[in-house]
Amino acid sequence: MNGVEPGTPCWTDLATPGLEDARRFYPQLFGWTGRVSTEPDAGGYTVFLKDGKAVAGAGPPATPDQVPIWSTYVATDDADLVATRVEAAGGQVVVSPFDVAGQGRMAVLADPAGAVFSVWQPMAMRGAELFNAPGAMCWNELVTPDPEGAREFYALVFGWHAEERPTGPVTYVGWRCGARIVAGMLPQAEPLPADLPAYWTVYFAVEDADATAARAAELGGTILVPPRDNPAGRSAALRDPGGALFSVSALR
Repeated sequence: MNGVEPGTPCWTDLATPGLEDARRFYPQLFGWTGRVSTEPDAGGYTVFLKDGKAVAGAGPPATPDQVPIWSTYVATDDADLVATRVEAAGGQVVVSPFDVAGQGRMAVLADPAGAVFSVWQPMAMRGAELFNAPGAMCWNELVTPDPEGAREFYALVFGWHAEERPTGPVTYVGWRCGARIVAGMLPQAEPLPADLPAYWTVYFAVEDADATAARAAELGGTILVPPRDNPAGRSAALRDPGGALFSVSALR
């Protein structure tokens, strides 16, 4: 998976006012090293590397009142066109498309239920350099109280098709883009966090979900959903010390 095909999640980054804490927490949790941008207007944006390959980023929030959040970036050939489609489909353009220092062009968007995501039109930076390996992004999942609305919205915006996959009490949905399932959707099963009306969660692969969850708690994070088995592996939902939600999964 090269992560740059249009309609495919290709990058993730954390927007947080607690950037210093994030630079300590995640390297201790995932074995990342941080490379801080020297661009004056980058706000200390940090690219995290695993085994020398870019896997994620972290930077200051776009607006002062933004809750700390991990963003899923979906690759596109035309960020401006996606922003237009989002508005036409009833979503919101949170941050209009803009160029990122020759690296790419991006926009921050939200679906009608309030789930925020970003798009990335690659230039010099094509996206993450490692996927589906310990310490790297392995899955992206929409948790929403309005799965029917989401089906219509993401079909219009990205051409995704929802494929149902019964997994016990809830029907899990895989988002198909061309030949591949590129992301998932989980209908709201438990009350959503008050600061997230609907949200995209980023999963990072780990060797051992239980050990990683325990380590996150030791480092000042919170275990939101304790490790449990699912068809893809064993996963846990966590919050970092600043409050940003993310998930880990020990893949089968």
